[in-house]
Amino acid sequence: MTLQELGTNARAAARVLATAGAKEKNAALHAMADALLAHTADILAANAADIAAARENGMRESLIDRLALSEERIRGMADGMREVAALTDPVGEVMEGYRRPNGLAIRKVRVPMGVIGIIYEARPNVTADAAALCLKSGNATLLRGGKEAIRSNTAVVAALREGLTTAALPADAVQLLEDTSRETATAMMRLNDYLDVLIPRGGAGLIRSVVENATVPVIQTGVGNCHVYVDETADLLMAANIIENAKASRPSVCNAAETLLVHRAVAEEGLPLMAAKLAARGVALRGCDATCALLPEAIPATAEDWATEYGDYILAVKVVDSLDEAIDHINTYGTGHSECIVTDSHTAAERFTAAVDAAAVYVNASTRFTDGGEFGLGAEIGISTQKLHARGPMGLRELTTAKFIINGNGQCR
Repeated sequence: MTLQELGTNARAAARVLATAGAKEKNAALHAMADALLAHTADILAANAADIAAARENGMRESLIDRLALSEERIRGMADGMREVAALTDPVGEVMEGYRRPNGLAIRKVRVPMGVIGIIYEARPNVTADAAALCLKSGNATLLRGGKEAIRSNTAVVAALREGLTTAALPADAVQLLEDTSRETATAMMRLNDYLDVLIPRGGAGLIRSVVENATVPVIQTGVGNCHVYVDETADLLMAANIIENAKASRPSVCNAAETLLVHRAVAEEGLPLMAAKLAARGVALRGCDATCALLPEAIPATAEDWATEYGDYILAVKVVDSLDEAIDHINTYGTGHSECIVTDSHTAAERFTAAVDAAAVYVNASTRFTDGGEFGLGAEIGISTQKLHARGPMGLRELTTAKFIINGNGQCR
């Protein structure tokens, strides 16, 4: 199918979804979840072929972790769809309402965007999450995953479309662009007649490509050069546990920490404690001069390290002289995703949360919580790092727009 044909089909499906009730959409989500489970063997076989090809092409193991599916992960995808079904439908919600002096009654209500395009890399679970959130918010979706996951995505989408058909909603509410060439991706970025918004999920290269080439409105997501700053008043054991979790629990994801900043007053005592926990998890350190003096195992960092999203078991470490130096470093090198301070000072916490420019700012908690499910939003479409319309984990409300509905009794201007 051509992009134009996919777009035409998506527009037709979006018109049906715009008037579908919550009961219909929820039934479809449950049917889609059932279909995922029923086709687990097919999906795993397709995923095994993707993983074999990825290893043959030299993909890093940390990225293969993002690509890999298992029975447990497929159950998680299905459970995520059921969780979205249990969420309140945002469509039709009255955001505000008032009456004008001339008698006009005006309501601002939530309505679907229409057709949402999503370009993403590696993670086939995104296919199910995106389809669920778009459907519940009344949107059709056109998906374009990376070539490394094309077999997995094709199998997942086939199951989802089967579920939609079972529930008597248009199968074309979820479509996959099976041509993974760069040229077709660029063409999708310019599909203004069919797409209402485009959401990229992936690394810095993908985000940059979409922002530079798209004529369709874009919501930027995902690039996560995240920091943990250990203040001079921090509980150092707490700090060690937080940085271990933020870096090593799943280093390939966008809410993983990439840089550790430590106040000089606690560096001598705290850095060896943190380094020991990180070493046990296989994390390599790249440090400033002060860090290397305290930690002989650390490799000297370059200027590039401070700006790098590793997505791997590598952590940049810098000793700073003050809270303000930490804030300046984060605002210089951060990507507006998730930042953390570990401190026992209310004043320092208030200063950090006010001054750091990011979608999610933590006090004494791991950056790994930046997630729609962890925030109680259900599955997420992505973590928005921009400042227009949506910021942070994007749940159902962020996939809607507004419509003004005006009731009168013959008023003319």
